[in-house]
Amino acid sequence: MIAEQIKEEVNKSLEKLAFPRADFALEHPSNLAHGDYAANVALVLAKLEDKNPRELAEQIASQINKAKPDWLAKTEVAGPGFLNFNLSDEFLISQIKDILTRGETYGEGDHAKGLKTIVEYTDPNPFKEFHIGHLMSNAVGESISRIIAANGAEVKRACYQGDVGMHVAKAVWAIKKQNLSDPENIATDVLGKMYKIGALAYESDEQAKKEIQEINQKIYNHDDAEINKIYDAGKKISIDYFKKIYQKLGTKFDFYFFESESGAFGKQMVEENKSVFTTGEGGAIVYAGEADGLHTRVFVNSEGLPTYEAKELGLAKIKYDQYPYDYSVVVTGNEIKEYFKVILAAMKKVFPELATKTHHVTHGMLRLPSGKMSSRTGDVITAENLITEVTEKIKAKLAESEKGGNLSEEILEQVAIGAIKYSILKQDSSKDIIFDLDKSISFEGSSGPYLQYTFARTQSLLEKAKTENIQPDLTNSEAPGELE
Repeated sequence: MIAEQIKEEVNKSLEKLAFPRADFALEHPSNLAHGDYAANVALVLAKLEDKNPRELAEQIASQINKAKPDWLAKTEVAGPGFLNFNLSDEFLISQIKDILTRGETYGEGDHAKGLKTIVEYTDPNPFKEFHIGHLMSNAVGESISRIIAANGAEVKRACYQGDVGMHVAKAVWAIKKQNLSDPENIATDVLGKMYKIGALAYESDEQAKKEIQEINQKIYNHDDAEINKIYDAGKKISIDYFKKIYQKLGTKFDFYFFESESGAFGKQMVEENKSVFTTGEGGAIVYAGEADGLHTRVFVNSEGLPTYEAKELGLAKIKYDQYPYDYSVVVTGNEIKEYFKVILAAMKKVFPELATKTHHVTHGMLRLPSGKMSSRTGDVITAENLITEVTEKIKAKLAESEKGGNLSEEILEQVAIGAIKYSILKQDSSKDIIFDLDKSISFEGSSGPYLQYTFARTQSLLEKAKTENIQPDLTNSEAPGELE
């Protein structure tokens, strides 16, 4: 890839100038007038060498321009010491030829050919809302799945959902208290409200807390007919609703895993590996991670119930039994990062082979410019509300610009989803991302709608060229004029 070639050329120049190698960033400048790529290598090196970054940048640029690889037009110095790289017309034309030759296979590779990979992502919990954090996980996980598949691997997509636990008990308690006579007809937004009612009662009312804890145990035991009816209905409503959102997002899962399955098996594995785990406060079973430079985590609590950690331990084997993978990628939020290190440490002793196959990828949170996650109707922004709001904004923007024509609601929604996904994927997803609605739907610059509009416009021009029998000429490297 050209980015790797640029880095290699920079490192060659550093070596010739007798400078140490530096860990620098290479990215596309926001202003295309500043070149195709920009590097901060001189700024990083200046701190190591205690020298002027601008002077270092000029030395490095001079060395690179002297070597002048065929893919490079020129290297320039900008600002306090950035290196700006302009790719040659010959290189860009060669890439266009390659794209035209390879067509739909452009960008594909085969270094993962034959490897079985399972990617787990999105993971919304029944009885709770599908919020914008799940959109973040879905965009990252789906992207990883497609990249791995494009490199020749067999990829299976998995969704792991928390269908047991205190959040479920809180919602079931509230439904029971609200005397909702027909739980099978509860709307999905009502389920979310029930969870909020139960969560508030759990924190503020000791009697409610006790009742919720009892319901939690009954859900695990599945021994109360009334609780079972509410639970089964609520779980089905949630999962059916989630599947509608997956369809909108362009994701089709091959496997659905549930904590009610992994919990029992995970607890069994913990209890059968007494040499790996120890007894903690109140009889809880814990993994003492201090020996691994980590911290202690509870795997089975004092009530005898498996925790998130035990469930993840069991899930690794359940996944493998259903799909004997070479790699298992687990996508979660950053808040799970330290927990997962302990899980992997325990897994190395219980399922050592699976631990080496498991790779944890974390992402930040999707936030609004205000820093809050509040919507007009609740304390979190649901994925559906965000998609609807972005769709309406795009519709209004198209009406003003007269670019949209008579686009259907379905197409407008897909443009909105593209805007959201691109806003997530164009940035470093390992960090929190500020979602700027206006920038996300811009028809200029780095946005999903701009790319979609440009694609549609170029396809229209190519069709017009066919009807007028205009043939492409890749030998003319003059800069093209502005599209009318």
